[in-house]
Amino acid sequence: MFDIPGEILDGTPRVTITGFRRVVVENHKGILEYGENCIVINGGRVLVRLKGEDMELRAMTTDELLITGVIFAVDFDY
Repeated sequence: MFDIPGEILDGTPRVTITGFRRVVVENHKGILEYGENCIVINGGRVLVRLKGEDMELRAMTTDELLITGVIFAVDFDY
């Protein structure tokens, strides 16, 4: 009926990567670990682990995170 993505409805995090320097995570449940080389985000049923260099949390709202830096890898732990 409505054109709402399924991940929004079931609470799954949505990860958008632009190049290798910018990551936006929607539907997060908070940050579990924060460092310039590793950031772990609680996504509810999944943990999102970002690995890189000089990573920095640039903005955070209750719904979105904006992380910048040199991103090497994104892992999902179920």
